[in-house]
Amino acid sequence: MTTMTSEPAAFHAWWDAPPPADVRAALDRLVHTPDVAHVAVMPDVHLAEVVCIGVVLASAGTLFPAAVGGDIGCGMAAIDLGVDADALAHASTAARVLDGITRAIPVMRHARRDAPGLPAALRDADVGSTELAALRTREAPLQLGTLGRGNHFVELQADDAGRLWLMVHSGSRGLGPAIRAAHLRNASGAGLQGLAADTDEGRAYLTDVAWALAYATASRARMIDVALEVLRRELGADPDPASSIACHHNFVRAEVHGDRTLWVHRKGANSAALDEPGIIPGSMGAPSYHVVGRGCAAALRSSSHGAGRAMSRTQARRSIGPRRLRQELDGVWFDHRLTSQLCEEAPGAYKDIGAVMRAQHELVCVVRRLRPVLVYKGG
Repeated sequence: MTTMTSEPAAFHAWWDAPPPADVRAALDRLVHTPDVAHVAVMPDVHLAEVVCIGVVLASAGTLFPAAVGGDIGCGMAAIDLGVDADALAHASTAARVLDGITRAIPVMRHARRDAPGLPAALRDADVGSTELAALRTREAPLQLGTLGRGNHFVELQADDAGRLWLMVHSGSRGLGPAIRAAHLRNASGAGLQGLAADTDEGRAYLTDVAWALAYATASRARMIDVALEVLRRELGADPDPASSIACHHNFVRAEVHGDRTLWVHRKGANSAALDEPGIIPGSMGAPSYHVVGRGCAAALRSSSHGAGRAMSRTQARRSIGPRRLRQELDGVWFDHRLTSQLCEEAPGAYKDIGAVMRAQHELVCVVRRLRPVLVYKGG
């Protein structure tokens, strides 16, 4: 752990390796942003617009939409499938499973005739912006239960006992970025723009964040449900509801830390309170971990949300070709027709998840390690 005290913010970091200069500079700007009280940096930190991914920021009274990011509510869900991993030993079985999941879970949106209805809680809940009110009617049903591109995935994984698990990673789809854009128009400040939490504008943002969190949770639940239909049919899956784990890693909420109530923003970071369950995925060719939090105060009771990128997507496309991707995914079933599109998500584009986990040993305790067996990504 690296610790630094700098007015006005405390700073703590768990590096997996010395960070690049541009990441250091971005973090230094955060530390000196007015009303920022505490910055905690996770070992998966990497550069992103305005606020790096892998950063936890606590403020006294200001909400910073860029410190949550656009994919509000993005997170993970996992469940034990009740079958052994060797159920996927044969290529023909893997092909049927992959085809079934691909048909059940669109990448971008449902055809309007196939779109699910919004749950009543989402349909009737208060919203804070006219933009979200319009999108809730027009777009939300079409994107509910869809995967999205980038590093979002559906994955089948084997734990060290040989049990097969389902894991899903996705968020609020196009709704989250629209919420961020709508509320940034009301924000003020040089550099990192904010909203006073005790104003109508701040409360409206919090209302929309709460809706996006609920939407993302419902969307992952739908993907789990339709994937389980495929896995029951093809593998005889008998999922254990008690094994379910879920968490999200892009959000803001009020939390008590020490003797202060602070607005804690997590952008690519899990909440890791004492004994709180969490999921930390590796790349699609590397292990993932089920964990429980250690409640580390200096980390604002947080942990990494994954391995973190070692290369930007542009760098990965230039450096990693289809042949290398296939080598890195040896032993993992995936759709080879998407090889060229998936190069930017190659394991080599990500940090070593083992190094990331070692760097945050005081933040989480590992409960279970899982290796990828089959992965579905949108390309």
